[in-house]
Amino acid sequence: MKTIISKLLLTTVLVLLHIMSGCAVNPATGESDFVMMTEEQEIALGRQNHALILKQYDVYEDKALQAYVQKIGGKVAQKSHRSNLIYRFTLLDSPEVNAFALPGGYIYITRGLMAYLNSEAELAAVLGHETGHVTARHAVRQHSAATATDIIGTILATATGVQGAGDVFGTLGTVIVRGYGREHELESDRLGAEYLARSGYDPQAMFKVIRVLKNQEEFEKKLAKKEDREPRIYHGVFSTHPDNDTRLKEVIDAAKKIKAKSKIINRTIFLKKTNNMVFGDSEKQGIVKGNNFYHKDLGFAISLPKGWKIKNQPDAIVAQTDTNDGLLHITMQDLNKRITPREFIIERLGMTDLREGKKIWVSGNKGYTAWTTTKTPFGNRSMRISVIYFKNSAWIFRGVAKESGSPRKYDNVIMKSTRSFHKLKKSELSLASALRLKLIKATSGTTFKKLASTSKLANYPEDQLRLMNSHYPSGEPESGTLIKIVK
Repeated sequence: MKTIISKLLLTTVLVLLHIMSGCAVNPATGESDFVMMTEEQEIALGRQNHALILKQYDVYEDKALQAYVQKIGGKVAQKSHRSNLIYRFTLLDSPEVNAFALPGGYIYITRGLMAYLNSEAELAAVLGHETGHVTARHAVRQHSAATATDIIGTILATATGVQGAGDVFGTLGTVIVRGYGREHELESDRLGAEYLARSGYDPQAMFKVIRVLKNQEEFEKKLAKKEDREPRIYHGVFSTHPDNDTRLKEVIDAAKKIKAKSKIINRTIFLKKTNNMVFGDSEKQGIVKGNNFYHKDLGFAISLPKGWKIKNQPDAIVAQTDTNDGLLHITMQDLNKRITPREFIIERLGMTDLREGKKIWVSGNKGYTAWTTTKTPFGNRSMRISVIYFKNSAWIFRGVAKESGSPRKYDNVIMKSTRSFHKLKKSELSLASALRLKLIKATSGTTFKKLASTSKLANYPEDQLRLMNSHYPSGEPESGTLIKIVK
């Protein structure tokens, strides 16, 4: 046994020594970091994942606004420790409040986050923070650490012959990697603040962004509780810095010492650039209002089960019960052959075991519905499958109940939704239109409560207006200032 342990330790030490040879000088900090890929490999990794990001998210279709984001991001990145990289800043067409970076200079911000910023300096702060992740090679360091723990875990599992030994070490490695989060975020704050100052922006914008994110997070938790779902919160630690965070104040103060010719804010310029930007769901992705879904581009509408939670995903519409024991999943596929809806289910979907099948007509569109047994999120279950032909597409409705002994528990409401599918009516065009940010000039009598009373925002309109104008949870706009509303 001692011999085995000695060999194991020797093997592990040799591997660790080999791995340590992967240390390199961090271009942003000047310190020695553990990395297992070259800069060329880092860029290739970013390029590869950039393509995957663009499959998951649409790029926001506003060339002028895209150019503005690229201009501000490029200005900040030019003052970074890795100005040799070509940085690509992309505005994503998503209502999520988020920003993130890939290795090699690929950086993203959502229009959902843009809507809550109120100056060019704040935009520069977000992009500067994300640039810090790239220059400090955070993703590369995490990737390298994860790779190393996988290697060592495999050796331990093989040498000991104990099943699961690798998993235990891998889990520990994951905890170590995730533990870097706080330090990485703070390091990105420091670098971002430095890049802001070098670019002529006020480093204090970092504080303003953090305050915006903290307030938005509190509101999102409030909304998620009402809608009985998990809150969708901006990534990690950057949003959870307390305003009085001593270490954060230290990095901002350090940035202040950098001599800059000016402290750019550019509030009015930023607001005018984002005027008319889509807020919430976009027409390209479809609009959810109450339990109804409208899609102007595809020209259809549907009513989903009342009281169910609705998720408008890039490739599907998903409705779930409050208790998550019932599911309706709707997708679309192009039609390429003149086959019947029944044949489509068999040939294209591969479902041959159809029971109680029958033809259906939904708002003049032919379809087919049946029961089948298949794999679902609840395991193998009896599932209601329906297909409706609309224009040159097949709309696929999958409905299932979690209880294996009660497959028809939600069948009536699922079929009611299926039969509600119809061509978008003229009277529904306005409902299928996206909401947009608009600028107005506040007067002495302007209050957020008054603005909320006529707002098209569905949930907590006063709170949302306060959030997007940096007056959450209290305060009123000053007379003569530009403020954002939603129309």
